[in-house]
Amino acid sequence: MAAKHSIQTFADLDALARHLRSLDKKVTLIFAYNGTGKTRLSMHFKEQGKQRNADGEVTSRDTLYFNAFTEDLFTWDNDLEHDRERVLRMNTASRFFSGLAELEMESRIRSFLHRYADFQFDIDYDAGTIRFWRETEENGEGEDEPILIKVSRGEENMFIWCFFLAVAQLAIEGQEAYDWVKYLYIDDPISSLDENNAIAVAAHLAHLLKKQDRVEAIISSHHTLFFNVLCNEIKKAQRYFLSREETGYCLRDTSNTPRFYHVSMLKELHEAAESGQLYTYHFNILRSILEKTATFHGFNHFGDIIKRDPDDEDGMLHQRYVQLLSHGNYSLFEPVEMLEENKQIFHKILKDFMSNYRFNPELFPEAAAEEVNA
Repeated sequence: MAAKHSIQTFADLDALARHLRSLDKKVTLIFAYNGTGKTRLSMHFKEQGKQRNADGEVTSRDTLYFNAFTEDLFTWDNDLEHDRERVLRMNTASRFFSGLAELEMESRIRSFLHRYADFQFDIDYDAGTIRFWRETEENGEGEDEPILIKVSRGEENMFIWCFFLAVAQLAIEGQEAYDWVKYLYIDDPISSLDENNAIAVAAHLAHLLKKQDRVEAIISSHHTLFFNVLCNEIKKAQRYFLSREETGYCLRDTSNTPRFYHVSMLKELHEAAESGQLYTYHFNILRSILEKTATFHGFNHFGDIIKRDPDDEDGMLHQRYVQLLSHGNYSLFEPVEMLEENKQIFHKILKDFMSNYRFNPELFPEAAAEEVNA
């Protein structure tokens, strides 16, 4: 049964932000569709953490945030005059960049970036610029010079995300320049990422947050896969579904109830299986769906809905496959396609699951057609 106060309504985003500040939770996860007000909520939350003097000047703050405005702190200078020195400029007036020159940020950023990208970079703190390259060429003095490039939009977003992670780690470690940070507020960091990197980013972020106790984190997203990986990785996180109603903003507590967006994930799996384009991360999605279904049907473990009975040897084997193949380092820079024998096992587990637990057949037309012709 849902908790008595599982649904709360707030007149405006300011009231909702105050509520989030009162939770005192290590990690709070919020799922909301685009257009609900997630980014504006993060800004209200940030503003409430500022202290001002009599002249209106900000004297202190407590929130390090990542949202669309964070990405706006970086802009491209495309060197239109010479078309050679393309650099990404940092808005160094922002406190986001305070004291970074002495903190070996390049190595900190690279420790995150190497998981997702294959380009190189360096930072000129005095000029406030960042250069990128993949290849070098020998100059007239016999030295290797980088061949500067403008990275793609997706690569740029990934670099900025890794830049933020490096700064967030400084805050988590209590580094002096960021000891003012009490909250991390992260809104949709993966808008330009494929599903493979969405899993990697979520798993990596969860690992970073689980092993610390210094800051509280609020993460909002409209991306179902990203959100579900976070839910599965951070078991004790507070989980909400945010919607906008006529009466204001509705916050539904989903921590102790099955999450309904698993249906879209199942449809995604079905389409991938039909196309034959199955990658190792699809086992992560499958496990997430199995766990939600097991919870809904009152079982303690997803293996209970794979096995037909306690002595079902095939079921026990399939349970073991899901356990093994849904763990590991997650696919990082490039998706890893399943081995053919693993694809066959995946098909079998998925087909049995969809046969035993009936979903709306209109969502899976190929499967429905097979049932009619059987």
